[in-house]
Amino acid sequence: MKSNKNKLIALILIVLLAFFLRIYQIGSIPPSLTWDEVAWGYNSYSLGIDGKDEFGVFLPYKYIESFGDFKPPLYAYVGIIPVKIWGLTEFATRFPSAFFGVLTVFITYFLVREIFSNSLRKEYYALFTAFLLAISPWHINLSRAAFEANVSQFFIVGGVLAFLYAVRKFPWVMVFSAASFALSFYTFNTARVFVPILVIILGLVFIKRLFKIKRQAIIAGVVGIALLLPIIGFLLSPQASLRFREVNIFTNSDIVEIANQEILNDYNSPISKILHNRRLKYAVSFVSHYLDHLDPRFLFITGDGNPKFSTQDIGQLYIWSIPFLIGGVLLLFRKREGKWWLVPVWLLTGIIPAATARETPHALRIETVIPMFQIIVAYGFINMMVILKNKIKKVLIFKISLVGILLCLLFNFGYYLYGYYVHYAREYSGQWQYGYKQAFSYTEQNKDYYDEIYFTDKLGRPYIYYLFYAGITPEEFRRNSEVERDSFGFVKVKKVGKYNFNDNLDIEQKGIRMLYINDSLNVPDDANVLQTINQLNGESSLIIYTR
Repeated sequence: MKSNKNKLIALILIVLLAFFLRIYQIGSIPPSLTWDEVAWGYNSYSLGIDGKDEFGVFLPYKYIESFGDFKPPLYAYVGIIPVKIWGLTEFATRFPSAFFGVLTVFITYFLVREIFSNSLRKEYYALFTAFLLAISPWHINLSRAAFEANVSQFFIVGGVLAFLYAVRKFPWVMVFSAASFALSFYTFNTARVFVPILVIILGLVFIKRLFKIKRQAIIAGVVGIALLLPIIGFLLSPQASLRFREVNIFTNSDIVEIANQEILNDYNSPISKILHNRRLKYAVSFVSHYLDHLDPRFLFITGDGNPKFSTQDIGQLYIWSIPFLIGGVLLLFRKREGKWWLVPVWLLTGIIPAATARETPHALRIETVIPMFQIIVAYGFINMMVILKNKIKKVLIFKISLVGILLCLLFNFGYYLYGYYVHYAREYSGQWQYGYKQAFSYTEQNKDYYDEIYFTDKLGRPYIYYLFYAGITPEEFRRNSEVERDSFGFVKVKKVGKYNFNDNLDIEQKGIRMLYINDSLNVPDDANVLQTINQLNGESSLIIYTR
């Protein structure tokens, strides 16, 4: 009884730690909202007012049109209550991601217990995995910004957990598994590729058990299909494939051109057509992009090259965990405890969708593999400590070794926290579109002095920041805006009220009082600068001026 109480206390402390690390200063670190984050916040605000998205679609379930990227809509819905409580703020916008990140840490404990259900050490595996996920720089970074992938991952982990419960002892829980998997489709595009693969694998492995609980399995399947029916048509539409076509390697014409040129250089020989076949090159490209996500520099040294997903001086995993990751892989295959196979299968299949993209490695697109890395490290650590204890006869030497390892962990963790909370915002504020909030604060205070305000869109999507920080009601936006949609489906808001959003601000009209907000590289020589907005590192971001 006392042992169970101690485990419960440990789990509570881990969840509280996860909560603190994901909530503390979330409104200011990262230093500002990206345009996608602002879009989530404003659409939550809009849905909370009249049940419509920013462009007036009532209860959108297929997608949020946003900038023409047709976002899966669920994040906007889970953001309604936080925005209602805290208003249009950075904290409210990011809270759903942080909240579901904490929940993922919590249910990961139960997932690990279920995977290793027949192991005497399952509690230790589960608690240490949850702890590693709680302090993971990868998961913390993604939980502290409004990334819908973070919410999707909760539903994926929850779906697998419910499935394992169902096939072991509680058949009716299968309905919750199906619902959770279906909800992931409404949250993040990667889930739409990964989840079907994972569900098929689970179904094949547990097919005998599913036949024994076929009534519950059939009902669960009906529930899952019913939840997905509303978006099946959209998933097959050109809009749904727009983003995929934009980023995937299979629409990269450079590969075809190179293949054709190499065949031409070999005088169209049959062997050359085989060796330089574009399909073979696409396959090689896919394998290369897949392996990028297992690159040691990505995993342990610098992390993702995009500062939104990494602090750039800490890998997606801590460097201290290298021997335990390697040992964990070897021991998983050697000991084969419980449903051990699920860990490598989940990890290896989770990378597949991201490997089709041109930009790799990509920490956000493979968040689906969290917490598999943490499970492997925890498994390796616990078992290697047991082996070490049995090998070392003197207890004192073992304790010193254990303390040394834990000190390395604490140093690695402390280094990450110091870099993230002290240096990160200042170094990478430009990557987070810093300056929009300050610019609109100035223009809103002084807008009555001007007839027209021209704001550059070279830095991307300024209109959504105006709606967010000025608190423009959805009805006012729809009534007073000029919206343009191109043939590819992308949306450009050209004007809202007296605000004009353009990439060319070389505009003057006699008798019209005009205010300009431009990036520092495109300010004309005759500009009368009223205010310079700097990034946190001192570099100029936006210039406000008249002419």
